[in-house]
Amino acid sequence: MAYLYVKNKNDALDVVQEVAYRSYKNLGTLENPQYFKTWLIKITITSALNVLKQKKRMIPMKPEYEPFIGSQEDINIPLSLSLQQLLDALNEEEKSVILLKFYYDYTFNEIAKVLQIPLGTAKSVLYRALQKLRKQTKEAGDL
Repeated sequence: MAYLYVKNKNDALDVVQEVAYRSYKNLGTLENPQYFKTWLIKITITSALNVLKQKKRMIPMKPEYEPFIGSQEDINIPLSLSLQQLLDALNEEEKSVILLKFYYDYTFNEIAKVLQIPLGTAKSVLYRALQKLRKQTKEAGDL
């Protein structure tokens, strides 16, 4: 789950470490042990979003320094539309709902509880995200 958000092995490992620390530190606040997995996923999503927010604050390197570190132009990027690219086009709430529903087989009630949103909102976010994904795949097929 962490890797799907941060898209980087090192950052994902940092998120996992943060989740382990936070869960151990706050284990006493878990009221229902049956929701342990849900609780961990919520901590994972929150930690991953925090890492992404921190990365947005970073200042990008100037292009004139690229020759010193190597160029990304040598990488062969496939033209096919990948699942990761599809997920990247969604906002964080939509991505979370899609991942919880289809990767973890959560019910709408569980999704609403994990993301702390109303049940109706969870449903509408899922259907909006699916509509975006359908539109993207159709556009990719037309290329």
